Amino acid sequence: MRRAIGYIGRALLFLAVTVFLAIVVVPKFLDHIYYDGPVTAHFDGDRFANPDGADDVMPPGGGMRRNPLNVIVRYLLGTDDRPPWPDHVAVDQSKPAARVEGERMVVTWVGHATFLIQTQGLNILTDPVWSDTAGPLGLGPKRVAVPGIRFEDLPKIDAVVVSHNHYDHMDLTTLDRLWERDQPVIVSSLGNDTVIGGNGAKTVTRDWGGRVTLKPGIDIVVSRNHHWSTRFGTDRNRALWSSFVLTLPKGGNVFFAGDTGFGDGKWPAEAASYGPIRLALIPIGAFRFMPGGMNIGSHIGPIQAAEVFARSGAARGIAMHWGTFRLSYEGYDTPPKLLAEVMKCRGQTGFAAEAIGRPVEIAPYVAPAVAKPAGDVATCLKSPAVTALR
Repeated sequence: MRRAIGYIGRALLFLAVTVFLAIVVVPKFLDHIYYDGPVTAHFDGDRFANPDGADDVMPPGGGMRRNPLNVIVRYLLGTDDRPPWPDHVAVDQSKPAARVEGERMVVTWVGHATFLIQTQGLNILTDPVWSDTAGPLGLGPKRVAVPGIRFEDLPKIDAVVVSHNHYDHMDLTTLDRLWERDQPVIVSSLGNDTVIGGNGAKTVTRDWGGRVTLKPGIDIVVSRNHHWSTRFGTDRNRALWSSFVLTLPKGGNVFFAGDTGFGDGKWPAEAASYGPIRLALIPIGAFRFMPGGMNIGSHIGPIQAAEVFARSGAARGIAMHWGTFRLSYEGYDTPPKLLAEVMKCRGQTGFAAEAIGRPVEIAPYVAPAVAKPAGDVATCLKSPAVTALR
């Protein structure tokens, strides 16, 4: 009996030491230093921040604040009253042309925040994710829609932009495949080269306002948005997040907003300062983290997305960041349905959702018409069509 008690005591002691070490050592092990540079308005020497305010990812007063364990358990068990999502959505995959020359532009939504942009003889991918899950070690949300283009059908990729290091935007498996096959110019913001380069892929990083020239007259500008970053939790904001502007010699630029909250709302106009925006790629999903929620600090929903579109002055907008991975609590097709209602209420045109895999021809820039709401927008958004959306 004494021997058994001794074994139990040693086992408990070993368990206590293991837990203590896990609490003390593991977070430090997972807190990587990705960037070392001078202090700026958005970098304190250790971590990046949004200069326009907090990067709060939780809705004020939400359940995650009061009882995070309960929220996580209910999410994993599927007992948190989320609207049902389909397990699988049919996708008509397309096979793009090898090149699209001159001023002509063809854009294909691959899913989530991944687009293939073809213009001026260049093939450019945004936040490429071809993996089945968005998370570490094959864990995390699973795709409900296959990529709109099979990886094998991708033309040679010349450039890739990566907005930040969250798993649903920085997919190292896909980036490694692209690098091994095509060795494209990979452009991201400060610190992300350290993460991407682990398996050999080379990345060019810039601070907000920096640019990378692809060829004469065509640059990728790293621009500001409002978000945060982490791979492991403890490495929070060690690398910078961004949007991008693809500057073009004719026909107008392309603005990829990345993953973003609204913040001070000035960053869309900053993107427009590089020239008229022919096409804006703007997130509309993962916005409802509580019943009736319309946005959180780090994500915009359709209401704020319509405002971002207006402030960018873009001639055309395509919605993204919805309908691929389930990241929050709104219904599968709530984001595009709500966006359509918002645009109608605001009297806006030109910004809508497109089908995954459908090549879209983008006309050269023409200044958009001034929005003319039919009445009070807030009242309009209380319509049965809007309030019925979950």
